[in-house]
This record gives sequence, structure tokens and C-alpha cells, in this order.
Amino acid sequence: MNDDFKLVESHACSMSTCATPAGSPCRTGKGKVAIQHHTARFRLVPQLAKVLGVPTPVVRKPGSVWTELPRPASANAEPVGHVRLGYARASTARQSMDAQLDSLAEAVVTRVFSEKISTRATRRPELEAAVRLAGEIRCSGVAVTLVVHEHKRLGRGIGLTMLAEELKTSDVGLEFLTGELKGSHDPSGIVFTVLAAMSGMECEYIHDRTLEGHESARRRGKTNGGAGVTDPDMLSMALHLRDQEMSLRYMAKRLVITGGAKKGQHPSPATVMRMLREHVEQAATAAST
Repeated sequence: MNDDFKLVESHACSMSTCATPAGSPCRTGKGKVAIQHHTARFRLVPQLAKVLGVPTPVVRKPGSVWTELPRPASANAEPVGHVRLGYARASTARQSMDAQLDSLAEAVVTRVFSEKISTRATRRPELEAAVRLAGEIRCSGVAVTLVVHEHKRLGRGIGLTMLAEELKTSDVGLEFLTGELKGSHDPSGIVFTVLAAMSGMECEYIHDRTLEGHESARRRGKTNGGAGVTDPDMLSMALHLRDQEMSLRYMAKRLVITGGAKKGQHPSPATVMRMLREHVEQAATAAST
């Protein structure tokens, strides 16, 4: 079941003919539960502002006599108690989550949601379950914090920004145990939003800088990479696999040469190591100039 209705119902309906308080579905002029939430209401949620409609779920019994449901805890009310929920993720089945799980245990979380799923996946069932439970607990008047080892475990770019918006709507806190964003953060804070956007630009930045380096090398009569077999896409994938703590041998098997005499073959682990080392050297040189 889609949880968009929960985001919508975190706001009261602004239509004078409805005026439904937060926590309940919209109602018709005849006192029935509306088939879908009123447009003026779901457009209060940024990520739903451009959708055509948000249906009222079956659990709200569309078409039945409207009754007011329990209202969510007021944002101004003092929370009673505090629950910390943990989330851990690995991108591949080969990657260990032991370090993440150990840090979450030290952070004293009540429950841990974990899954092995790619960063590129459009849906992450365990993360969705964690956010859903966090919202339900917060509605009961208890403060909730979602605790994650590092922000990269949650995602990148627009996906991370949308998650922050959902946590903000549910009034759920967010804490990272390590990395650039270590500490507790307000999901609506400008620093969080900017860094999320920056992480989404990482691949584009790597691609552009690598192309610039290759063009500069060609002008000097030099060739980058092992025997001219590397390219920006290969470097981008290699950096991604390196971030997942994969071995050079494993990385070499995942990469494919796209041009030249060795087209279709895998580069050697030595070539992968040389490519990564040269990238680090180029980045260091660029940072010092």
C-alpha cells in the first residue's frame, strides 16, 4: 500500500468545505470519506505538489460515514520517551555489514533494519519499513531518531533529499555515526540538503574531470591509464566499487574495456590499481592549484 496518504494527512485540509484536521481523510459535503484527498491538501507536500491525485486508501474506508481519527502528536507538544531505530545497507551480497551493525549496537538502537541492495534501486523495502515505523511511533507522541552509520547508506542526490523531506513531515530526527555528516541533523537543514545534492553530482564531476585530464594528456602526447584501455565510465565504476570496499581482483572482473584492441576484455587488477592511483594523484594536484 502506498504511504503517500500519511504525508498528506500530516496536514489539515485547507478547503473550507472540508477542514479536516491532521490525521483524518478528507470528507465530502455529504459527510462521507472522500475517494481521494483534496488537491489543496496534498499540494502541501513538496514531492506530491505536481501529482494529479492521491487516493484515499482502503483502510480509511472511502465512501463510508466520515469520523475523525486520532490526531498526530502536535509538533509543539513535548515528546514522551525516545526511540532510536537503526538502518544498515550494503550494495552487494559480498559486502559485509558487520562494521555498520557494530556501530549501531554501540549507539544503542531499539531495532535495526538491514538489507543488501544497490544504491541504484528505486525501492528499498527495509528502509521504507524503518521510515514507516518511525512515523507511526512519532504519531503516538514519542520522539524518534533514525540512526545510520553514514549518509551514503541512505542514498544520493534527489532520493536522499526526498527522504529528508519525508522525515521532516513525520517530525523524525536523523543521526549519522560517521562520515561527512556525523552527528544529529534536522532533515530540513540547509547543510543536509546541499551535501545530498553534492553527492548526487559526484559521478558527473568524476566524468568531467577525467575527460579534462585525458584531453590535457593528449595535448602533451601522453596516454592515461593502463595501455590506453581505461575511460571515464570505467573509472566511475571503479570508484564506486572501491567505496564498497571490493578487492582489486573483484573490481577487474566487473569492469569491461570498451575500445581498442582489448575491447570486450577485463582490465588486469594492476591496471585498475594504476587507474585509481592516477585519479588520486590528479585530484591532489587539482586541489593544490
